[in-house]
Amino acid sequence: MAKQNLSAALSAKANGTNGEGNGGQLAPIAGVKALLNSPSIKKRFDEVLGKRAPQFMTSIINLVNSDVNLQKCDPMSVIGSCMVAATLDLPVDKNLGYAWIVPYGHKATFQLGYKGYIQLALRTALYKALNVIPVHEGELVKWNPLTEELVLDFEKKKSDAIIGYAGYFELVNGFRKAVYWTKDQIEAHRKRFAKSDFGWKNDYDAMALKTVIRNMLSKWGILSIEMRMAYSQDVDTKLEYGEDPAEAPSVIDITAVEAASDPAEEQQGNDEKREEGSQGELDFAN
Repeated sequence: MAKQNLSAALSAKANGTNGEGNGGQLAPIAGVKALLNSPSIKKRFDEVLGKRAPQFMTSIINLVNSDVNLQKCDPMSVIGSCMVAATLDLPVDKNLGYAWIVPYGHKATFQLGYKGYIQLALRTALYKALNVIPVHEGELVKWNPLTEELVLDFEKKKSDAIIGYAGYFELVNGFRKAVYWTKDQIEAHRKRFAKSDFGWKNDYDAMALKTVIRNMLSKWGILSIEMRMAYSQDVDTKLEYGEDPAEAPSVIDITAVEAASDPAEEQQGNDEKREEGSQGELDFAN
C-alpha cells in the first residue's frame, strides 16, 4: 500500500472514519484511544516503558479527558508528545509539574517543566546541589552579575510580592554557578519568545522558574544525552530557535507506525488474536 494511503488509514482510524466517507466522527478522546489500541503504538510504549506502559497510557487518556484544549488537537500529535515524556521517563500529569502536553494551534506539543529539568540533572549524578527559587520583596541584599555574588536574606522578606528568580548549582567537581533574573527580565523573555500564553497564564511562577533553570543549565551545566534530547524537544527551545513547535517529535517513528497500521496487516493480526481471546485489548476508562 502506498505511504499516502497508509497515512490516510491511520488518520481515519484516529478520527473515527472508515476512509470511505461514511464513517461517523467519534468523540475527541476516541481518536486518542484508537491510536493507543493500535498494536504498533502499544508495542512502542511497551519497548520504552516495559511493565509501566499500561499505566502511562491510561494517564494519557486521563490527561486528554481533563483538557478540552487537548481534545481539539490532532490525536497523533498528542501521542507523539507523550512519547517524548515516556522516553524521558517523566509523568505527563500536569499537577506534578515535570512535563506538560500543551496545545499549539491544533497540534499538541511537549513542554518540559522546571521539575523535569531538575529530575534529569539529578539522574546524571554530576550535580551536588541544584535549585531555583522565587525572590520576594526585601530578600535581595546583593547581586553582582560579573562576579556572580548573590546574597539573599530570607528573614528580611517584606511581602509575598516576587521581584525576581534565582538559580544555583554546584557540580561534584566543585564548579558553581549562580544566576538571578529580575521580574522585568523574565517578562521581557516571555514577550519575546512565548507564542502562546497557555503555560504562563496557568502558572506564571513555574514557567519563570523553568526559564531560569533551563537557561542556566543549557549555558553552564553538564547535559547528559537524555537532557540534550529533552532540551531540543522542549517547545520553548523550538520557539527560541525559530523552529516549528508543531513538528512531530523525532522519538516516534511515524513512518513505522503507518507501515504497521496497514489495514490488511492489522486485519490478519486481529484474526489471529481472536483465536487467543481479546484479553490484549486495553480497556481505558472514561
